[in-house]
Amino acid sequence: MEDKKTAAEKNKENSAYLKGTVPDAVLSDSSHFTSDESALLKFHGTYQQDDRDVRGARVKEKKEPLYGMMVRSKIPGGRLTAAQYLNHDDLAGLYGNGTLRITTRQGFQFHGVLKKNLKAVIRSINEKLGTTSGACGDIVRNVMACPAPASDRSRMKVFELAKSLSDQFLSKSGTYQEIWLDGKKTETERPPEEAEPIYGKAYLPRKFKIGMACPDDNCIDVYTHDLGIVPELDASGGVAGFTLLVGGGLGMTHGIEKTYPRLATPLCFVTPEDLAETCKAIVLVQRDNGNRQDRKRARLKYLLDERGVPWFRSEVEKRLGKKTQDPHPIRLKEVENHLGWHPNAQGAWYLGVFIENGRIKDEGSLKLRTGLRALVEKYKPDVYLTAQQDILFSGFQENQKKEVEDLLRSHGIKLPWELAKARLDSIACPALPTCGLAISESERVMPGLMDEWEKEVAAQGLEDQKFIIRMTGCPNGCARPYNAEIALVGRNPGIYNVYVGGSLIGDRMAWSLADKVPLADIVKTLRPVLSLYRKEREKGEGFGDFCFRSGAAKLKNLISASAASQVPHSS
Repeated sequence: MEDKKTAAEKNKENSAYLKGTVPDAVLSDSSHFTSDESALLKFHGTYQQDDRDVRGARVKEKKEPLYGMMVRSKIPGGRLTAAQYLNHDDLAGLYGNGTLRITTRQGFQFHGVLKKNLKAVIRSINEKLGTTSGACGDIVRNVMACPAPASDRSRMKVFELAKSLSDQFLSKSGTYQEIWLDGKKTETERPPEEAEPIYGKAYLPRKFKIGMACPDDNCIDVYTHDLGIVPELDASGGVAGFTLLVGGGLGMTHGIEKTYPRLATPLCFVTPEDLAETCKAIVLVQRDNGNRQDRKRARLKYLLDERGVPWFRSEVEKRLGKKTQDPHPIRLKEVENHLGWHPNAQGAWYLGVFIENGRIKDEGSLKLRTGLRALVEKYKPDVYLTAQQDILFSGFQENQKKEVEDLLRSHGIKLPWELAKARLDSIACPALPTCGLAISESERVMPGLMDEWEKEVAAQGLEDQKFIIRMTGCPNGCARPYNAEIALVGRNPGIYNVYVGGSLIGDRMAWSLADKVPLADIVKTLRPVLSLYRKEREKGEGFGDFCFRSGAAKLKNLISASAASQVPHSS
């Protein structure tokens, strides 16, 4: 009996390597793509969206949705040249909504690109030696790596490894080049092993995420990836090998128990010369065995839980053609945000600038987009995007530091040490109005929530404490909420589930503290827990570690008692 494949699987298989009717649709005068075309376009780095702020009104007026494309750049390790940064900024103004957004996977997104301008945007990114290929879709996504341009990262060849892994998993069929670049038609009647030697005709069952941490810094949240890579250094500071983790993934669906977030499990240790082939073997095991009948169960994490890690490792070794070593112990330090001034690998300096929720825009007296452009135009620094949605600029001399700070301040941009510490490790997903999956607000309400949180933290004398706080507008987990110290996950419009207990290292899942909390009550709900933390924390203990040590029962009883004490009694 033939397996019942999903419509998505059939669409991929019948698309002639992601072509379908996309080439003709790109050239047509229509305002939008069909659903099948839109699904294929994800592999090319773009999502079709509509403005949900006006959706209801347009339905009443019997108008079609106000369509726009989100275009995402694939930037391995988050590393850009000054010219590439300026090109993205240009495109945001020419074709987007005038803003750039740093993603939690170290990429750039444009929102509001009209269908007729899509080819111009993608072509321009490629002309500056970038790509959007594989930034979305059932394929290996952007390969992440610690972006700090410091000397130890240089010795570990972090960026070179991220780029080589990314290139290894790029689509090879030529369809991307045909549609967006040179226009030369590609032959589609080729065996899958020739056209797509890694992916085949049907590509992967779902998206596949790879990230590489550094031994002293888990800024890329290595446990949240399908494949996490942790280097191990030898006595001279060189890379002795890598411990590989598999099965991370934070997406889930409210009310569907078969979906859940999961942190990655150690799989094996490999030498530097075996890294690329082992990573390829891991992807091939998922390609050949991942669930293609149920997309909600198609991620690698579910395959691991169904078949077991020993089985998975055996399958990897079959494809690799050799045995792997057992995983080595991992000793990561906390998630670092790399903000402020730091020495770079060339003996100069880099500056990490906080970008609230990753949105680079001019608004009121804050001329963030203009100021960052002015800095890049004047100094031509190397540019690095972080997994915390911030940005690093590298290549400044000691005598330039003050003038760089003055330039940013002249555009209303506050430097990291001028901001409350409680805000610096907060991130949020875009949610409304662009994301079609959003249930509630995230990016647009996070700044106001953080204003309230800062006041509460200061009132409790905890203004010097680091807090990892993440918000998403739905349970899919794009802002990596489920291993944060505090996570706010959209449940209904204006309503959130509150999680606590993740670690500063990122290696522990948070747990549900309170369900269906109105936005206006989030800080009030957390207040008694924060107060208890202030009184009972151990020396150096983070908020998430304290919540974990205290336990769910104690903290849930605490907030229940606090809520009951605030209910007015009837006379």
